[in-house]
Order: sequence, then C-alpha cells, then structure tokens
Amino acid sequence: MSEKNKYSADELKEFQGIITEKLEKAREDLTLLVDQLSHKDDHGTEDTSPTFKLMDEGSDVLSKEEINQLAARQQKFVQSLENALIRIKNGTYGICRATGKLIPKERLRIVPHATLSIEAKNAQG
Repeated sequence: MSEKNKYSADELKEFQGIITEKLEKAREDLTLLVDQLSHKDDHGTEDTSPTFKLMDEGSDVLSKEEINQLAARQQKFVQSLENALIRIKNGTYGICRATGKLIPKERLRIVPHATLSIEAKNAQG
C-alpha cells in the first residue's frame, strides 16, 4: 500500500472548519489591538495632574510599542491562516513544503497553518 500524498475532501473540510474558527478569533483579536492603537476607547488623562499625565505618557509609549508588535504578529497569524485556506482550495494543504510528505493530522489540528512537518522544522535548526 502506498503512502497517502494528500488529504481527502472530508479531512480537508475538518481542517477548514478548524482554520475558519481560529481565523475568526484571530481577526477579532487583531481588531481589538488596532482599536487600542488608534485609541478608539481612549478615556485620556486630561483631567488628572500633570505629573501623573507625564508618567502615564511614558508608560503609554512602551505599551504602544508592545501593542504594535502584538498587532504585527497577529496580522501575520491571520495571513498564515488565510494562506492555509488557499492551500485547501488548491489541493496543497497539509503537504510539507520541504519533504513533500503529508504533515500529520495531529500537528495540523494544533497548528493548522503549518507548512512544515516537525522533522523538516527541526532540520531547519
């Protein structure tokens, strides 16, 4: 019996459901981060003492940088999930881009946007 080289339509449907669910949550999280960056819900510190305002602005810079990094990572995650859906449509989902073999279902259920098997990832160093 030869080794499978792609997942069945039913298996792909299962992965599509997992990815769609994660994508929805990831987009919500990204929206929250972007809203924080744009201060949509900013209550400000205009009514407080100047000293507090100065300290608050100092910590605001750090948290803005952190939020920006989180938003960038979240955007990359959203893009990876969207790319996984494209791979499902074009029939290349679940195939390791380094070895050409199927990535185990267990890995894809945990990391549905994976493009490398554990072996290939470890070989990267």
